[in-house]
Amino acid sequence: MTLHETLKKGIPDALRAKDEVRLRTLRSVVTLMTNEVVAKKRKPDEFLTDEEALAVLKRAANQRKDSIEQFTAGGRPELAEPEIVELEVINSFLPTLMSREEIEPIVKAKIAELGVTDKSGAGKLTGSLMQELKGKADGGDVKAVVDALLS
Repeated sequence: MTLHETLKKGIPDALRAKDEVRLRTLRSVVTLMTNEVVAKKRKPDEFLTDEEALAVLKRAANQRKDSIEQFTAGGRPELAEPEIVELEVINSFLPTLMSREEIEPIVKAKIAELGVTDKSGAGKLTGSLMQELKGKADGGDVKAVVDALLS
């Protein structure tokens, strides 16, 4: 069963469990996925591949993170709270990402492989790393490790 199907089948379970947050989040994400299917010029009752579904989930998670930052910066923690809970539900369906400690040896190996010695090669290095770590590590974490090692 694909990730899209799993999410869709989770809606009745959340409804039976009377889990309003999970239900609201799943409905929102499934709607985003249906919109993606239609945008790809397929029938609305078709399912996304796991890779496409992960991209939609990551986009939804990033939207929640941005909202949390905006609400917190604006002094509205009561509006950030539901976003935080929804983000937790979305993250439960995303694969776990590598920590900065796990990324560091890979970055060191790539620095040696490409012969990068200063920040002028950071863009090329980061691009190469992101191709290798796509879906396994957060881009912000990779950039932070690269910056720390090249400074």
